[in-house]
Amino acid sequence: MPLPDLFFDPSKCLIGGHWQPASSGDTLDLTNPSDGTHLAAIARGTSADVDAAVAAAHAALAGDWGRATAVERGRILTRIGQLVLEHTDTLAKLEAMDVGKPLTQARNDVIALARYMEFYGGAADKVHGETIPYMDGYTVYTLREPFGVTGHIVPWNYPMQIIGRSVGAALAMGNACVLKPAEEACLTALAFAELAQQAGLPAGALNVVPGLGAEAGAALAGHSDIQHISFTGSVNTGRLVQTAAAQNVVPVTLELGGKSPQLVFADADLDAALPFLVNTGIQNAGQTCSASSRILVERSVYDEVTTRMAAAYQNMRVAPALEDATLGPLISGRQKELVSGFLTKGADLQTAAQGQIITDAPGHYVAPTLFADVPPDHTLAQDEIFGPVQALIPFDSEDEALAIANGTKFGLVASIWSQNGARQMRLAKALKAGQVFLNNYGAGGGVELPFGGTGHSGHGREKGFEALFHFSQLKTVAALHG
Repeated sequence: MPLPDLFFDPSKCLIGGHWQPASSGDTLDLTNPSDGTHLAAIARGTSADVDAAVAAAHAALAGDWGRATAVERGRILTRIGQLVLEHTDTLAKLEAMDVGKPLTQARNDVIALARYMEFYGGAADKVHGETIPYMDGYTVYTLREPFGVTGHIVPWNYPMQIIGRSVGAALAMGNACVLKPAEEACLTALAFAELAQQAGLPAGALNVVPGLGAEAGAALAGHSDIQHISFTGSVNTGRLVQTAAAQNVVPVTLELGGKSPQLVFADADLDAALPFLVNTGIQNAGQTCSASSRILVERSVYDEVTTRMAAAYQNMRVAPALEDATLGPLISGRQKELVSGFLTKGADLQTAAQGQIITDAPGHYVAPTLFADVPPDHTLAQDEIFGPVQALIPFDSEDEALAIANGTKFGLVASIWSQNGARQMRLAKALKAGQVFLNNYGAGGGVELPFGGTGHSGHGREKGFEALFHFSQLKTVAALHG
């Protein structure tokens, strides 16, 4: 199926306010994960293009963007959000075709991107310093200032949402950005950049260099003229990004993988819990860092939860993205191989239920699978699968549930289902996770809610007002006046 009419050229980079081919003239092919057909050719940016983009960002800071007031920055971001909403249908279709996610989920991502722009547009002029009581004869105060040029390496699973929470916050603080979108799915990143231009963002404030991670991504992570890096992706690549940035003593915000648990106790409202238990594990075909891939259930209600989740799985349908079924395909053949490998490793376990693939299209499809009675040390309970696979794990006590929940190297999100308020408070403090939800999971996306992990899930925080602090640096001014 052809792309919708585009208002940008996907084969070019945006550098210094100008759309231009990669300096090498080379391109990369994007394919539709739903059927393997060609979508578009994108620029294959290299270190030369990253150099030009970083130079353009510094020029923007020395020019109109650097002189813009916080109020002016906020108004531009708000206009970007409005333009995003005006292009909802096109952006949703692009995201669905590029990533493979069902159209409804892609549309929700458009709404989230617009909301990020609205939120950070409204917050731009509300980041305040403070005065500090000090010795007699001094006035001491703090300032929040931009880092300068920030690099943003975003993955293929949620391009719009992750651009919104990282680029939006960085621009609100007055940074100039160089964005390297994933080579597997970057059409909405390019569309966003064009809408930002139309909204009046000064040239060079946002530059976009598509290309391979090993080329454009590595060049950005190790660039000596970048002052901050934001990376979302795998643990292994995150290590490489942090190592490269460390050579230039550049701070890094890392949002990496997860193996997020939901803890279901016998006093939980199972009717309320069930949609969260299921949907948060299979959304975007499970290709979500915060996917709830482990469901820990108190033994007295374990059979009931297993039966009800299995029934939900049996009703799942997998089809091309634009058919808007429960799930779409995985992003690539490589990702399908990785997920299929995990399913093979689970062959010795009990399969509680599977969904159904209802298409003959040659896409990257995997049936969502629910495993029961998974040992806590099994690879399906320890490693991030990044596919539509969930592991049911029984427990007998609160202490055992906590030990299992904290028994991985990750710590991104967790959820507690219980009516016992004291238990909620105990576990919320004890769980190793950047976000803990009580009788819900994800809080509807939560643009306002700080997000990030512990352990191998990364460090630093995005989303909410907290992100503005992470995309700025604090300066202390001490005046001796007698």
